[in-house]
Amino acid sequence: QKTREDAQRQLEQAETTNFPMYVAMLCQELANEQSSQYTRNAAGIALKNTLSSSEASRRNEMIQRWLSVDEATRQQIKQAVLTTLASSDTRAATTAAQVIAAIGAIELPMENQWPDLMKNLLENVTTTNNSTLKIATLTAIGYICELIDPIILAPQAGAILTAVVSGAKKEEPNQDVRKAAIDALYNSLEFIRDNFEREGERNYIMQIVCEATQSSDVNVQVAAFECLVRIMQIYYDKMRFYMEKALFGLTVLGMKSEDERVALQAVEFWSTVCDEEIELANEALEASDAGETPDRLSHNFAKAALPEILPVLLWLLTKQEEDADEDDWNVAMAAGTCLSLLAQCVEDAIVTPVIPFVESHIRSADWRFREAAIMAFGSILEGPEHKMLTNLVNQALPVLIDMMKDDSAQVKDTTAWTLGRVSELLIECIKPDEHLQSLVSALVLGLRDSPRIVSNCCWALMSLSDQFGSRESSLPTYALSPFYEGIISALMETTERSTNESNSRTSAYECISTLVQGAALDCFSTIQKLTVTILDRLDATIQATNQIIGSDERHAHSELQSNLCSVLTSIIRKLKQEVVPFADRIMTTLLSLFTSSTKHSTTLEDGFLAVGAITTAVEADFVRYLDAFAPFLYAALSNHEEYALCSIAVGLIGDICRALQEASLPYCDTFMNMLLQMLQSPILNRNTKPA
Repeated sequence: QKTREDAQRQLEQAETTNFPMYVAMLCQELANEQSSQYTRNAAGIALKNTLSSSEASRRNEMIQRWLSVDEATRQQIKQAVLTTLASSDTRAATTAAQVIAAIGAIELPMENQWPDLMKNLLENVTTTNNSTLKIATLTAIGYICELIDPIILAPQAGAILTAVVSGAKKEEPNQDVRKAAIDALYNSLEFIRDNFEREGERNYIMQIVCEATQSSDVNVQVAAFECLVRIMQIYYDKMRFYMEKALFGLTVLGMKSEDERVALQAVEFWSTVCDEEIELANEALEASDAGETPDRLSHNFAKAALPEILPVLLWLLTKQEEDADEDDWNVAMAAGTCLSLLAQCVEDAIVTPVIPFVESHIRSADWRFREAAIMAFGSILEGPEHKMLTNLVNQALPVLIDMMKDDSAQVKDTTAWTLGRVSELLIECIKPDEHLQSLVSALVLGLRDSPRIVSNCCWALMSLSDQFGSRESSLPTYALSPFYEGIISALMETTERSTNESNSRTSAYECISTLVQGAALDCFSTIQKLTVTILDRLDATIQATNQIIGSDERHAHSELQSNLCSVLTSIIRKLKQEVVPFADRIMTTLLSLFTSSTKHSTTLEDGFLAVGAITTAVEADFVRYLDAFAPFLYAALSNHEEYALCSIAVGLIGDICRALQEASLPYCDTFMNMLLQMLQSPILNRNTKPA
């Protein structure tokens, strides 16, 4: 360990004291065929990391540092990494491709820097039978296309396209070369617009990609379908001919593939078609409202393909795995998303063909078919006219409520999601006297279930609150009033779970916030009791701050404090002047929270929002707290790296001055000085400054 740390220190020192020698040494190691794979790869990654950074300020510094290296050394490094593309060590060759792209990203935007790079790369692909060299070169081209502004690369589009097409065509015997070429084509699609305008070139590109979907190599198939998805995003207007000739058939075939990766991309293709056509429909509506003609027209691909793709999507919905991880995107999830987009795209046309599937399978003995039927039903609720759906939802509601008791966790999960969709989109179908008691009971029961089900039950309850309640004003009573205390109690019980799996605890706190925001006046006594409980919990987290061990525990602790602050903010905003009796206790707790938080804590942001709400509620009386709060406010205004916190702090100055009026004058000089410092700060995010 000590030897490694010493070596690390020496390398860092070399980078600082003699950068040209340092990068030359790293390049020499990367190019050394006698060195181990590990050493070569480590040297290459270190070299790349001296040239590129995701931070803009660091990137400019790195560009200047590289350009300050003498021309001879830079030329030597560039030649060495180009040579390394042919290395039999494939990891070294791939790392060299990354280095080439990093240098290219610096030099190609500049006049007369590395002018022969693309010519050299093109020769590597078109004049050699060395597959390793071809793959690494195509990988380098792909990285270059990914990193560099399309406008800069546009003059090189012809050379890039020639290289890519040479490797991607079906005559290429090595499928790894073909895969690398199609990946490079994917990255180059933005700046070959001129080529795509020319029908002959466009036809050739489309032919090559379509042929690649039929490769014997699954990796090539997946890459080709990914390419088609991107082409549809960028060149939708040009796709009519290809849809009619090939893409309908190829993508439906792809959706039926036994390999899930292929099926996922083929489904994604149709999701992309729907996305584009939903956007075009919105543009047409806006143009119509303005009395204008839309710039682009929809080809209605989704509507034309509905009879072909809908049966496949419904079949794919039944392909769930018993123990599927919710974080792993699978073909059943993709099909559900695509079906939802399809409903928004084709609107009323989706209803009639989907309903028989729902009716046939909602009582199936196989949980997969029950779940698929409910997913299909939930997915078509947005898009069609409400009158097309009202009777169906009225019939389905009692069945769905009953299915919250299903033996299958997956069925209950999807049922809770669908009930949330009904609550959000078709609230008129939920009759308070007829449905609400059984619906709320089913959702509250679901709060005791697995974390995934909890999250969807919370969302459904939030939707009910949003639809029946009012955030702007407090009604005397509302539909959820009879159940309000019971729902809050069940949610608070849910938040006591030790983990936040599937975001369940956060969802429960968000649900409490939403219920508070929409509450009627006859729920205020419950909210006042809730205030004390939330403050007690926040105090307990503050006392536990010093017992936190490890970054995961710290993150969970910070997240819990943020959740509690968010609920507190909702309570203050809802109760308005009625929160005054709690104001001293609230500010005491918040000041303790700020004392225990680090300056980078997101908890500070949520705590500051609560303070902003208090200033509005207590108005001029806030002066009693300002001396104690001011140091935390000043620290936030000076913390220019944390621009979100800075922005909230600026808003707080406005809240305080509005609330205190003339009583804020003693603080205004400091406020103004700090605001001026922010305007002059080179590191403060520009969104925090005025336009």
